[in-house]
Amino acid sequence: MAKENIHQPFEIVEIITDSCPQVEHGHNFFELVYIVEGSGQQFINNNQFAYRKGYLFLVTPEDKHLLEVEEKTHFFFLRFNKIYLQNQDTALLYTQEWTRRMEFILEHASHRPGCIVYHEPDKQLLPALVAGLIQEQAGKPLYHNEVVRQLVNTLITVVARNIAMKLPAQIGDHTATPVLDIIGYIQEHIYSPQALRAAVIAKHFHISLSYLGRYFKKHTGENLQDYIMHYKLKLVETRLKHSDRRINEIAAELNFTDESHLTRLFRKHRGINPSAFRRQFMLS
Repeated sequence: MAKENIHQPFEIVEIITDSCPQVEHGHNFFELVYIVEGSGQQFINNNQFAYRKGYLFLVTPEDKHLLEVEEKTHFFFLRFNKIYLQNQDTALLYTQEWTRRMEFILEHASHRPGCIVYHEPDKQLLPALVAGLIQEQAGKPLYHNEVVRQLVNTLITVVARNIAMKLPAQIGDHTATPVLDIIGYIQEHIYSPQALRAAVIAKHFHISLSYLGRYFKKHTGENLQDYIMHYKLKLVETRLKHSDRRINEIAAELNFTDESHLTRLFRKHRGINPSAFRRQFMLS
């Protein structure tokens, strides 16, 4: 698989094309893709969804994705890396806590294909932000660099706000940073059951096993194993909505005992079996 890199903290790219701009690829940076005009399909981590004008989606480091153009498309790409975020804590109005929060939220957008902007007022704001960045890049007027940086930070913050809306309700701006690190570890290792054992997590974070359970529930409102199970079910929903994988394949990927185990848990917590959930989504 092809791999892309950027050699500066951020870059802005526009592409207008009626064909696929790249083969399936990955990269080591965050990439925001805004659809100024056009329609087509995006394939990301074996999921597929349709895009159209006004959609904004995020590709995180290590994701693999491909764009398939159906109607001539004007793409706007904002690519940035952790170095860019980390450098902002020396700038006016931005702090180390802002940087950590942005990193956490953006990294936890993984496994969420499709348009990532849910808040209706933000959908109205996006075209103006993107148009402003395009205009600044084209004209480079006085204070160009300062204006671009402020617009880039605003766009990233708007994205983070919308992703945060989909995080568990108990996890907010004031959640303790260490528990966010534990959640990050869980999501990173969700496909590795051995790494998700409570004893392994406790050892990784150098805390006692008994304290881990109390601490996690205090700051999230869920016990550790319930959180892991609910997160896995969210991934199941994503696979059902955006891929053609069979239920047994999804069960194997996410390390359920078998298809019946997955079906039983899904029905218990969603009130519907996976096949019916998929049909319901396709008809909506």
